[in-house]
Amino acid sequence: MNAMPALPAPQRRRRLSLHTRMLIGFLAGALAGMATYALAGQAPWVDMVIGYVSQPLGELFLRLLFMLVVPLVFSALVLGVVEIGDPRALGRVGLKTLLWILAVTGIAVAIGLLLANVFQPGRGVPAEVGQQLLAQSSGQAGQIAAQREALSIRDMLLGIVPRNPVRAAADGNLLAVMFVALAFGIAATVTRSEGTRTFVGTMQGIYDISLRLIGWVIELAPVAVAALLYTLTARLGWDVLLQLTRYIGVVLGALALQTFVVLPLLVWGLGRMRPGRFFRGAETALLTAFSTSSSSATLPTTLRAAEQRLGVSRKVSRFVCTLGATANMNGTALYEGVTVLFLAQFFGVELGLLQQISVLLICVLGGIGAAGVPGGSLPVLAMILGMFGIPPQGIGLVLGIDRILDMSRTTLNVAGDLAAAVVIDRLEGNHTDTRKRAVAD
Repeated sequence: MNAMPALPAPQRRRRLSLHTRMLIGFLAGALAGMATYALAGQAPWVDMVIGYVSQPLGELFLRLLFMLVVPLVFSALVLGVVEIGDPRALGRVGLKTLLWILAVTGIAVAIGLLLANVFQPGRGVPAEVGQQLLAQSSGQAGQIAAQREALSIRDMLLGIVPRNPVRAAADGNLLAVMFVALAFGIAATVTRSEGTRTFVGTMQGIYDISLRLIGWVIELAPVAVAALLYTLTARLGWDVLLQLTRYIGVVLGALALQTFVVLPLLVWGLGRMRPGRFFRGAETALLTAFSTSSSSATLPTTLRAAEQRLGVSRKVSRFVCTLGATANMNGTALYEGVTVLFLAQFFGVELGLLQQISVLLICVLGGIGAAGVPGGSLPVLAMILGMFGIPPQGIGLVLGIDRILDMSRTTLNVAGDLAAAVVIDRLEGNHTDTRKRAVAD
């Protein structure tokens, strides 16, 4: 009697990767929002859907990420410093990171200023449209302009050293938190004791727990991305975008040049990594950055992309990416430079070559000091405008579209962090086996 042939085991359905699900959520939310704006406009039910469904979902996701930022930043930076170990090696990595930030951010601002001078976006906005936009945003613009009174380069530099570290963490002052973490990490490196080993073990535990929590939170990302994009497009539509087409084109064009030309050339030339491989490895972090508009909230996925998908060593990724989430702001500095020239052109304020060089230098420093949260660059921008005699209230011209530009410049900020990690890891000689073992999510 012949035996019955064995039935094949049922195959498990392969789950879509996270970045694919995020992309689907991104497209679904954007298309649904634009359809709502086109078909319903300002109908009362639209405000109810945004106020009670899409906005709370997006806000919950951001709150969960921000909840984990401070423990992750502190533990990651302490561990990064301890793993580097030798103070001379730490100084070498720190110096390379600083030089990268200054050089690459300077290139970004220079590209923005060049395009702003060539296309003159501020001279293309009709006066009546400008007055209408200023009137619509006068209240919010006035609040942002008032914040510049409390800002100065001197105060930003002094603010890096907190009087109260707990207060700095509560206020979300990540530069101050990073300074304390660096100090603790250096002290833990040179202090050999049982207590120090316990402290480092505790930091490792906090880091591991933070990553596990973030892994759970990030599973909500596709739904949250759809909600965030729906909220944006259902309220904004295309009206404001059409009124400021030339300005938007200059900003996005400059961001695209830095993202898809400058950074890939640096990654390929200095990091010895093909641009296609770099962008495939970075795509989840870039999608998260675009949807959240926050380098700080994206830090968890940035670290995961650097270590697991791009093969960057842990000691370099923890140091460079954590520091870069607040200090390496290519996109923010570029945006500030373009916007300063845009508003100068609109208000008829002539800025000569030396003044534009000053704008470049201040934007580089302002990019380092800008908060890594949505809209964090606006008070710094108001301060820069006041320094050159441009009415800070002019920010009202761009407030209506700031969210979409914030999403775009944050994407460049995160791409710059990952590019820095790849290049510095290569320059440190940690590029042989780890790159080969890097795996996709």
